[in-house]
Amino acid sequence: MSVWWEIIRDTLKASEVKLVTYVPDNVLNPLLKAIHGDDYFNAFVCTREEEAVGIVAGAWMGGMRGVVMMQTSGFATLPNVLASLAVPYQIPVLMVVSERGTLGEFNIGQAMVARTMRPALDAMGIEHHTLTRLDEVAFIVERTVRQAVTTQQPACLILSPLLTGGKAP
Repeated sequence: MSVWWEIIRDTLKASEVKLVTYVPDNVLNPLLKAIHGDDYFNAFVCTREEEAVGIVAGAWMGGMRGVVMMQTSGFATLPNVLASLAVPYQIPVLMVVSERGTLGEFNIGQAMVARTMRPALDAMGIEHHTLTRLDEVAFIVERTVRQAVTTQQPACLILSPLLTGGKAP
């Protein structure tokens, strides 16, 4: 039986998402290790989430599909770059966000951002799906990538602690 990070890695690969930019995160660590262990991907760490979005946007303009990976608090830095670059210029920036701030969260800052992430995505008209069940991961990831590329719009996959186990104090 596969685990969530293997399914996401394999589905991104099957969907021709080659570039992976990210800001390090403990919850995403198994996925990031799996991606770094696969020669198909070009993966590297960024200093900020906005930088990662800019790199993925540039890669799209050069003909390469990419994804930005971060945790919930990192998303809080993105509304400007999404609303001023990705959305108006129809760049399918795919985001994978490990959800913090819920289900036993110990950090109040994470909880505040978690309450604003989905409303911010909605306000910008960005499609988003929360992954909670292992049996739905491949379907949701594949369809989200397909829709983002076809409509040339950003999209966000939120990894619930129900799927990942979250982060313990």
